Amino acid sequence: MSENTYQLIAIIIYMIAMLAIGWYAFRKTSNLTDYMLGGRSLGPAVTALSAGAADMSGWLLMGLPGAVFASGLVEGWIAVGLTLGAYFNWRLVAPRLRVYTQISSNSITIPSYLDSRLKDNSKLLRIVSGIIILVFFTFYVSSGMVSGGVFFESSFGYSYHTGLLIVTAVVVAYTLFGGFLAVSYTDFLQGLIMFLALLVVPIAGLFLTGGIGETVESIKEVNPDHLSFFATATVAGVVSSLAWGLGYFGQPHIIVRFMAISSVKETKSARRIGIGWMFLSLFGAVCTALVGVAYYQQQGLELKNPETVFISLGQILFHPLVAGIMLAAILAAVMSTISSQLIVTSSALVEDIYKSVFNKNASDKHYVLMGRLAVLAVSLFALWVAWNQNSTILTLVAFAWAGFGSAFGPVILLSLYWKKLTNWGALAGMASGAIVAYVWGSVKTLHDALYEIVPGFATGLIVAIVVSLITYKFNAEIEKEYDETLETLEREK
Repeated sequence: MSENTYQLIAIIIYMIAMLAIGWYAFRKTSNLTDYMLGGRSLGPAVTALSAGAADMSGWLLMGLPGAVFASGLVEGWIAVGLTLGAYFNWRLVAPRLRVYTQISSNSITIPSYLDSRLKDNSKLLRIVSGIIILVFFTFYVSSGMVSGGVFFESSFGYSYHTGLLIVTAVVVAYTLFGGFLAVSYTDFLQGLIMFLALLVVPIAGLFLTGGIGETVESIKEVNPDHLSFFATATVAGVVSSLAWGLGYFGQPHIIVRFMAISSVKETKSARRIGIGWMFLSLFGAVCTALVGVAYYQQQGLELKNPETVFISLGQILFHPLVAGIMLAAILAAVMSTISSQLIVTSSALVEDIYKSVFNKNASDKHYVLMGRLAVLAVSLFALWVAWNQNSTILTLVAFAWAGFGSAFGPVILLSLYWKKLTNWGALAGMASGAIVAYVWGSVKTLHDALYEIVPGFATGLIVAIVVSLITYKFNAEIEKEYDETLETLEREK
């Protein structure tokens, strides 16, 4: 058999496994809480790895190794910022959000939590935040589909559209039928595949390059600054890279995992597993790039596209079937993010817009059906947008991390730690944070000077506090829920 055939077999086995997990989750899904939040039954390992896999996408296996391969360890500051951000997200947000969302009307989405937490009788906050999620994530999903199409085109020579349809069909199938459980279980498996691949490739690569000493010498021959975090760094550049960590507090597809874990006690174990997974995976990605630099220097070869260093080493080091598993790791990274964003978008559409505006008293069976139809509708629209590789999608996605972080991050933190946050303060903070992040990121000189999440997050935080202080009115129910949350946290530690 040819190399491509072996690799295709590995991909097919991976796809079948995803569909099987989707079918298993479908059998366990009976009501809306099951479909949207897995019945709040996730264990710490599944919660941790599914959050990590949903977060990292193809950036972990292609973007980060490519950047380090091309520019050296100075590109690693983003990885440091993300690790710190993820740690504080688990530490500050996870326990309180898990308890608060259950105490406050058993909320199953971020918009419904904010609506219930702030007692917004107008439903305006819920609808506006639901629309923000719907708009941003629809284009985010579309970008993921583009990545899937390009993956099949570059790896197997299929047409872009064939790859696009394959990835879309499989992701939509297991997400549509299995809901949140299917997304979480598949993300767990995908996280394991990514983790193992990122450890195996650099370790095996070191044998090829002659060990650590030889590898370091070869890298220095290419560029002595390649192994320095500081040689070509600027203060603004380091601050911008570290600031990526701020985005975690406002990413709906990540923090929704905190709401789904089985108990607040499990968040500590999940944090340790999640941060361990993240640290080793990021370390593996950086090491893959550095081993790649040494290998290509020793062989006197040139790698045309630095972002393919992980794929190239996998194909050089291993049997084609194993190399196919390495390719599956990239596909896993892409698909895990698409599915996570799809289920959150579906939740926003049904739980926060449809249910709030049009139909308040239907059965759970009806809402689960609406959730599945929402997954299908969003997927078809995203597929339509992705059909012609429109670069404006990618531009929008570049803003999305900063946009979500600036819009939701300050509001989520204040809702968990400050009694006096009001619905008007939250609305003003969300709007101002998102607008500042968008405008700042659109102006090249400003974007180049400082990553837009810094001014966006700061603006959202300040505006939310100021407007809340102006509009604050004592509410006994808010006070009671806040105090009950703290008491529950203390009791369940």
